[in-house]
Amino acid sequence: MADIKFEIQETVGTVSQSQKGWTKELNLISWNGKAPKYDLRDWAPEHEKMGKGVTLSVEELKALRDLLNEMEL
Repeated sequence: MADIKFEIQETVGTVSQSQKGWTKELNLISWNGKAPKYDLRDWAPEHEKMGKGVTLSVEELKALRDLLNEMEL
C-alpha cells in the first residue's frame, strides 16, 4: 500500500475526544498534494495515526450544514 501524504492546512475544530486521547476533528487537509478539502476523522495524539473519515468539498460541506440546520436536535 502506498504512503498517503497529507498536510493539515487549517484546524477548524475538535468534535470529541476519547478516553485514549484520540480526537474527532474537522480539518482542511491537502491529500497527496491535491487541492485541500474538509475532512472529518479520528486522529491519534500528535496526528501520527488516523481513523477512517469523510472528506468533503466546500459545496458538500455547505449541503451538510444545510441538512443539519434543518434537523431538530
